[in-house]
Amino acid sequence: MKPRVLVARLDSLGDVLLAGPAVRAVAERAQVVMLCGPRGAAAAHLLPGVSEVIVWDAPWISDPAPPADADHLDSLVGRLRAARLSEAVILTSFHQSPLPLAMLLRVAGVPRISGASVDYPGSLLDVRLRPGEDLPEDIPEPERALAIADAAGFPCRDDGRLRIRPVPEASALTGSAPYIVLHPGAAVPARQWPVTGFAGAARLLTEQGRRVVVTGGSDERLLTRAVVREAPGAVDLAGACTLPQLAGVLAGASVVIVGNTGPAHLAAAVGTPIVSLFSPVVPAERWRPYGVPQRLLGDQTAPCRGSRARVCPVPGHPCLAGVSAQAVVAAALDLEAARGGETIASSPTKGAQR
Repeated sequence: MKPRVLVARLDSLGDVLLAGPAVRAVAERAQVVMLCGPRGAAAAHLLPGVSEVIVWDAPWISDPAPPADADHLDSLVGRLRAARLSEAVILTSFHQSPLPLAMLLRVAGVPRISGASVDYPGSLLDVRLRPGEDLPEDIPEPERALAIADAAGFPCRDDGRLRIRPVPEASALTGSAPYIVLHPGAAVPARQWPVTGFAGAARLLTEQGRRVVVTGGSDERLLTRAVVREAPGAVDLAGACTLPQLAGVLAGASVVIVGNTGPAHLAAAVGTPIVSLFSPVVPAERWRPYGVPQRLLGDQTAPCRGSRARVCPVPGHPCLAGVSAQAVVAAALDLEAARGGETIASSPTKGAQR
């Protein structure tokens, strides 16, 4: 029987999707128990190689944070003990520490723990990568995760691209292909292209004979309505999709226009080209869509660069507000043309292999 190995990625949907190649590397030799936060749980269930998912809200990750009291911490320790783990691989971003989770894993009796830590780990890590020394700082997040998994003894044996499990056919939601998806929302305001830009792009695409599908969560209906008003015949799917259904919608698109948010990584995981409206509050070299044709738009030298701000600290939001709808549409049509005019028909397995 394969050993049971915990792979931890405690933050959001996009972060969990970016961990997918590392999960597959571990799954080559072990049963993977995925530990993730509430915002990443649905994505964890989509990853090939995941046998079981444990969901826990980490007080040092979530905002707002749950209380770091004995009941909350003990609830995780008990589940970890019951999981019968032989070891754990903790995946973190450059600004996160694996040590709080490593402490809880030690209390739960996990005998071998791997992670990347700037801080001295003492007895908390058995395998330690030192960011900036034996782990490069400016590499894409999937490659960082793969480096941690490799150091733990789980080398990558495939192409290292993002992948998810087979997704449902989506034509009942979108109508016939081809179409271009616009996703106007973002996890935080600092990463969002103004909705007037999305509305202008939708109008221009419609005028050029492209079908437009607009996606978003149930809390983003005001954004999506503002976009579809400018594009007669556009389909508004705000709040209408489960995560697998959204993946099917993105897999059927010829191009996806989206900011730096979870659905961008979902689009990359199904192999769809992306126009990425990327705010430099986090580094593009780490967080841009991975492994698919793309056009990165936005001023990457703007004053907000590297600030990790949730709300834009610069009046006028210049890093993205200066991007025109015309530039976005030109980038989308360029990507579409580069595919040779391919018409993508959704299928039950779309997204698993592309």
